[in-house]
Amino acid sequence: MIRVLVADDEPLIRAGIRMILTSAADIDVVAEAGNGREAVETARSTAVDVALLDIQMPVLDGLAALTELRRAAPDVRVLILTTFGERDNVLRALGHGGAGFLLKDSAPDELIHAVRAAAAGNAYLSPAATRHVVDALASPGAATRADEARARVGGLTARERDVLALLGEGLSNADAGRRLHMSEATVKTYVSRILTKLGCDNRVQAALLARDAGVHPGGV
Repeated sequence: MIRVLVADDEPLIRAGIRMILTSAADIDVVAEAGNGREAVETARSTAVDVALLDIQMPVLDGLAALTELRRAAPDVRVLILTTFGERDNVLRALGHGGAGFLLKDSAPDELIHAVRAAAAGNAYLSPAATRHVVDALASPGAATRADEARARVGGLTARERDVLALLGEGLSNADAGRRLHMSEATVKTYVSRILTKLGCDNRVQAALLARDAGVHPGGV
């Protein structure tokens, strides 16, 4: 079972999310929180795989809670759920280690898919969020980011760059292993090594770095 924490200051929203998620046989909402501080404390004391955090919450907002959660419970995958699709929120969420970003008006199936993707260690971006990321990559600062990204990946081995390239395509460890004729466990070891070398908190950040650097299997 995928154990989920839902954090939102509106009880009706939490109830709706719980109803949607628990309709899936492999998902269980094990805890709820009404603000970001409560979400962090709950994640510390409760076994949770995925946390859904609303951005606008009292006491501690979702992005601040995300930052604290990454320190307090680094194994918890965090999805940011909000009614606001501004680019800055998307990029800040991903930059602070979020596993994905989706809007509250997303379809129920999309919410379930996002939770499953996050639990599996994959990134998830709603179509609206993806547009913001693409816009950012095409912004005037993209050339500078590309140079910086290429410098960071320069220290990776050829095989590590191959794995990083597939992270950039959004592949899971199992799918990457099939493409590279490696076991899933071996890919997982490579991913851990890559994140350490690049100074990335998670696969989403590494994937964005791969995109900036133009990394593809077989070289840069």
